[in-house]
Amino acid sequence: MFSAEGQLLEVHDMPWTEEPNGRKITNAKLLAGIVFRSHAGRIFCEFVASRPTDGVIQAFSFGRCRGVIEGVAGAHDVRVDFLTPPVWKRFAGVPPGKDHKDVARTRAIARWPAHADLFARKCDIDRAEACLIGDCGLQRMLASA
Repeated sequence: MFSAEGQLLEVHDMPWTEEPNGRKITNAKLLAGIVFRSHAGRIFCEFVASRPTDGVIQAFSFGRCRGVIEGVAGAHDVRVDFLTPPVWKRFAGVPPGKDHKDVARTRAIARWPAHADLFARKCDIDRAEACLIGDCGLQRMLASA
């Protein structure tokens, strides 16, 4: 979560639960609680889609997760803006490709040194990317205002 001026205030990992078959799914109730308590006015989300090489289950999982995000946002009257990977990565200085994923942690630590502990571990890459997506969206929004 960011302040209107772009300061990083809080970071919440995407809430998930595990189905009986072992698959992880986005937990709509927990996400709704986070959105409600944050009083968010806008959500910035990466625009991703399934690939032709993805299996049916993986493609459905992508769609289900996006539906949960849009449904929770809609129920709380919060706008969702989607940013493509090339847009937010260019803004954040993260080269494209899986080989450069850890650069997002480095950029997040440099951008928010007071919150460096949030991005300290290798497993914090997704958290760092989410913060960079939010920062990109917020800066683009402020620039167009």
